[in-house]
Amino acid sequence: MTGKNYLLALDQGTSSSRSIVFDRQGRIVAMAQREFRQLYPQPGWVEHDPKEIWDSQLATAREALAKARIRASEVASIGITNQRETTVVWNRKTGEPIHNAIVWQDRRAEPTCAALRERGLEGLFRTKTGLIIDAYFSGTKLKWIFDNVRGAHDSAARGELAFGTIDSWLMWHLTGGEVHATDVSNASRTLLLNVRDNGWDEELLKVLDIPREVLPAVHPSSHVYGHTRADLLGASIPIGGVAGDQQSALFGQACFQAGLAKNTYGTGCFMLMHTGTRFQTSTNGLITTSAAQPTTTPEFALEGSVFIAGAVVQWLRDGLHAIKGSGEVQGLAETVPDSGGVMFVPAFTGLGAPYWNADARGAIVGLTRGSTVAHIARAALESIAFQSAALLTAMSRDAVAAGSSPVSELRVDGGACINDLLMQFQADLLGIPVVRPQVIETTALGAAYLAGLSCGMYPNLDELTAQWKVERRFHPTMPRDRAQELMQRWESAVRQTVAI
Repeated sequence: MTGKNYLLALDQGTSSSRSIVFDRQGRIVAMAQREFRQLYPQPGWVEHDPKEIWDSQLATAREALAKARIRASEVASIGITNQRETTVVWNRKTGEPIHNAIVWQDRRAEPTCAALRERGLEGLFRTKTGLIIDAYFSGTKLKWIFDNVRGAHDSAARGELAFGTIDSWLMWHLTGGEVHATDVSNASRTLLLNVRDNGWDEELLKVLDIPREVLPAVHPSSHVYGHTRADLLGASIPIGGVAGDQQSALFGQACFQAGLAKNTYGTGCFMLMHTGTRFQTSTNGLITTSAAQPTTTPEFALEGSVFIAGAVVQWLRDGLHAIKGSGEVQGLAETVPDSGGVMFVPAFTGLGAPYWNADARGAIVGLTRGSTVAHIARAALESIAFQSAALLTAMSRDAVAAGSSPVSELRVDGGACINDLLMQFQADLLGIPVVRPQVIETTALGAAYLAGLSCGMYPNLDELTAQWKVERRFHPTMPRDRAQELMQRWESAVRQTVAI
């Protein structure tokens, strides 16, 4: 370990690729970021160019090392975290994708999902994977590629193709095609993994007609997967940690024990509560997912996903042209004392947990002649908090049903958590403290910590718990009856979107 005092996190997200260099104490040394194109070939379809993702990720890794003024030989290990369900299939010989990446937001596989539900298979998938049947997850996206790209299924059965989520795609290129693997947290989002034993499930593969030959090897999240090609970054570096972005954020928030919960405010909103080694099925519209796993012992979390969170601010900028930059939204929203009765439900791609309605569409309700763009901006911001409050309510109900206590505080991270107005409103709706850590880049930090564990930089989880520090606590100030009244109005607005 002499001279290897840094960890490099590759954070491949929905709208940008980032790389962050951390020191041993989990402090950010340098960061680089590049956006890439979002492709919308049809309404409800979202794609990325996989080669653009790889190019942007490699460029940011090189840039972050240069900004940190360190050599690749000083990096102890690389951690990878990624947008999870986004699906890539490529040729094993050439490394060329056979189709654009189908992004987690994409809804094209909904007819396949509807057919599976009609066959009465929801219970089978729920029992084995913890997931519901939804176009959100990778398996039905993969089936769509096999059904729509000529010869793909046969090529896959002959072992000529490789499937992966973005972590697998990056590892393949980082290792020069030597490693085709994923971790349990990403694999658990495919509808193909039996999360109780962390193995690909033959029955589910048969239902979706997926050849086993196309699948990556599955390892714990903290594991030495392989080593990078020396010519890419200047030295060969072990890849020692991999986790899907939300499980990585849970890990970076030091939520290692049952009952600890976090919410990430990004393009979407994702709330996870660790449930320990207990596989718990939600009765309140949440899903069960594998947590990032430092060892081979399965660990789980309950999760709720909001499809549109920070993306609603992008819509205000690019669609409504209400603001020129995303950073202006808080200032605009603060020009009015409240939303003036306006409710904004941003169901642009349907509604996620706890509603799970693919047919819902966005709506702005409660408009009057006195409504202004400032009221709409405030309602847009508040919609992020309303959706998250609905998730936490469902999560607490599940916790109580399992004999645990309701969530007592919510740890927050992601780009939008810097918005004090939003965080205070979130605490007011929830009635519990909202806690923002000193390092809000917890998604990348979680990947770095997983890599640091595998290379011995950190001896155990206790050291990581000690490094987690609070920047600010937002305590609720709104009377509970007022918060409940607002939530009832939100649920009424949601019902109207479903009826559209």
